[in-house]
Amino acid sequence: MIDAVDQNWVDTWAPAVTRPYLRLSRADRPIGTWLLLLPCWWGVLLAAAADPAGLAWFDLWIIVGCALGAFLMRGAGCTWNDISDRDLDAQVARTKSRPLPSGQVTVKGAVVWMGVQALVSFFILLTFNTAAIVQGILALLPVAIYPFAKRFTWWPQVFLGLAFNWGALLAWTAHTGALSAAPVILYLAGISWTLFYDTIYAHQDKEDDALIGIKSTARLFGEDSVWWLRLFMAVSVLLMAIAIIVALVPHANVMALTLALSGAWAFGWHMVWQLRRLDTEDWTVCMRLFRSNRDAGLICALFLAAAASL
Repeated sequence: MIDAVDQNWVDTWAPAVTRPYLRLSRADRPIGTWLLLLPCWWGVLLAAAADPAGLAWFDLWIIVGCALGAFLMRGAGCTWNDISDRDLDAQVARTKSRPLPSGQVTVKGAVVWMGVQALVSFFILLTFNTAAIVQGILALLPVAIYPFAKRFTWWPQVFLGLAFNWGALLAWTAHTGALSAAPVILYLAGISWTLFYDTIYAHQDKEDDALIGIKSTARLFGEDSVWWLRLFMAVSVLLMAIAIIVALVPHANVMALTLALSGAWAFGWHMVWQLRRLDTEDWTVCMRLFRSNRDAGLICALFLAAAASL
């Protein structure tokens, strides 16, 4: 596919019969799994850093379980997205080769595949506490709405942010058993980050989107996109720092707080680096910078892990 990772494992190693289904799940493009997973890791690591007992053995399962769940639910979400968008995808150069519009997979086959992925993910969710299970079920609401958002709002990236950052709430709750202010603020920071990276992503399709009437923040902002991206960057870093302060000041030591805040600072500088290289008229640059947000989010997760280990 046109935007798949070169020499990805699906095209190289997967049996031929499974490839259309794995492509439907975007397994050949792992960046989406990372972007869904990283807020989960932020949530559990911030919760552990705020806990006087620190990281527990069960936190390791939360980290692994979220990784498995992110892969599966990202796959199920992408399958649902492609079922909903199959007619629109056929009209866009970058997406017309996807399995559904190209006829590699039937709608019935896609529905069954979506159900299998969601069911396995649900079994993983059942290993968490009751509050986290309830949150995991509620997460299906923004996932269900997102494919249709670009039809009725210029801000579909907000709905993506609501879905993709839910893991910050869920993973915090999986550790603590309840929500508080800190994970909610962290969730809002993640939504602003999603507006940043997905606006960059949306610039790849703005010409095709304009022709078929699809709305996006890239089309809405136009030549003012860089100004808006700076705003989203600043908001995401500020909210992340506030979440860290709210979570850690009551219990954590100065070193843990310093490390965690350094992660927010480094997270922001990575986005500054992206903006300095951004060319919204070059889709290859947009794709490369979009994918680089794995590193931006991972930097923050590593600093939080260091803070939690103290």
